[in-house]
Amino acid sequence: MALLHRAELRPSKLELVAAWLPGRSWFEGAAADIARVASYRFDDPAGEVGIETFLVRAGAGPVYQVPLTYRGAPLDGAEAWLVGTCEHSVLGRRWVYDGCGDPVYAAALADAVLAGADQAREYFEVDGRREYRELSMAITVDGARPAEVPHVDSVDRVEDGDPTRIVAGPLELAVVRRLDDHVDPSGSRLTGSWEGQETPLTLAYATVR
Repeated sequence: MALLHRAELRPSKLELVAAWLPGRSWFEGAAADIARVASYRFDDPAGEVGIETFLVRAGAGPVYQVPLTYRGAPLDGAEAWLVGTCEHSVLGRRWVYDGCGDPVYAAALADAVLAGADQAREYFEVDGRREYRELSMAITVDGARPAEVPHVDSVDRVEDGDPTRIVAGPLELAVVRRLDDHVDPSGSRLTGSWEGQETPLTLAYATVR
């Protein structure tokens, strides 16, 4: 479950993404044209790190996938994956990372792809009660699953391409950046669909070596 704050962020999440995307080798488009398409969240069991994945489009171009993690302090050794910082009107300064370089995201993604963990349900706290926010997309898992999901507490290597490959011990995760219907991986995969995209597309896939 994700308990959300009705808060102001400066700069906004989308502004951070728009400034960061043009520097990616797999991105084509104009930052000024970036718009949100949909998003989904995972839970951090420790409740310390926010995990949110954005789907964005640049103009009439393709949809890109950008997983983000939000932290209350810098992540040691992850300077290369820092998207930026923002000021949250409730939580204060937040460090925003490309999730592919954050072990908390890798662990959550592994649980989703290999164990079928669902996306987090989102709620707002309003006058002492919780109000449910409708999900903007659906995610599902198909393919073979291992008997046990390897534990992830660190990331050994990240290959920043499309897909972006995350190696953590015996686990290899692949995060598809440009979403289209040409990705057909073997093994277990995470797919997503949203308004205007009724046929599920591959978001990520995983293998255990």
